[in-house]
Amino acid sequence: MTEHTYTTPSGTIHYWINAETAHKAPQLIFLPGLTADHRLFDKQIEYFEGKYPVLVWDAPGHAASWPFELTFTLMDKARWLDEILLKEGFQNPVIIGQSMGGYVGQAYAQQFPEKLTGFISIDSAPLQRKYVTAAEIWLLKRMEPVYRYYPWKSLLKSGTTGVATSDYGRKLMRDIMMVYDGNQERYAALSGHGFRMLAEAMEADLPYEIPCPAMLICGKKDHAGSTVRYNKAWHEKSGILLEWIKDAGHNSNTDKPEIVNALIQSFVKTITVD
Repeated sequence: MTEHTYTTPSGTIHYWINAETAHKAPQLIFLPGLTADHRLFDKQIEYFEGKYPVLVWDAPGHAASWPFELTFTLMDKARWLDEILLKEGFQNPVIIGQSMGGYVGQAYAQQFPEKLTGFISIDSAPLQRKYVTAAEIWLLKRMEPVYRYYPWKSLLKSGTTGVATSDYGRKLMRDIMMVYDGNQERYAALSGHGFRMLAEAMEADLPYEIPCPAMLICGKKDHAGSTVRYNKAWHEKSGILLEWIKDAGHNSNTDKPEIVNALIQSFVKTITVD
């Protein structure tokens, strides 16, 4: 994997790529969730690198992609992703998004439906307005003070044990959160902006349809918000295949990487590229 950068009006995005592979297409685009960085997909990169072209980023404002003005929208984020894919010649992307990364994938599908070759949601949820209540949107817009004044040690504990069930997954998330150790204000601002951005995208009430082969993956022990409930409803209303991961939490790809990798592999093999 080699590190590349892409400069936007709001800051510089850092991402890692390897296009020297046995298969030239499709390309696998890994998008981590809110406050996580590219390391969240280490087990997936390790498995797929050399098989398919792969790309993973530190999302705008996260880890190496800092400093960054936190004024962008979810649509901006998806548009910058498209510009990166164009720069790298990735014309058949399969977006694999965990949590917030899954929302970015849906925003990408909204703007560039003809470009998306496949979509995999890992412990994410639908962007459509019909799935969320007004109270949930209200809360999303007001999360920054919670992260700003919550004791850091308690936040660190809940942010690690609350999203993963495995020792590996919890240690990894702790290492990722330690990027913000000593700068809780930055962590709170990043989290608050992410949730507001998400609420605004939901309020826009756009179709956010998935125009390509898709799969939903969700840990059975995912206790982050209402992710389990959202995925049940998403599957029932859309008909998209839903794979439950036993004994996995919100970061199911770190708790059960072998199972998730096998599901991604099987899904990718069904993709037909012209």
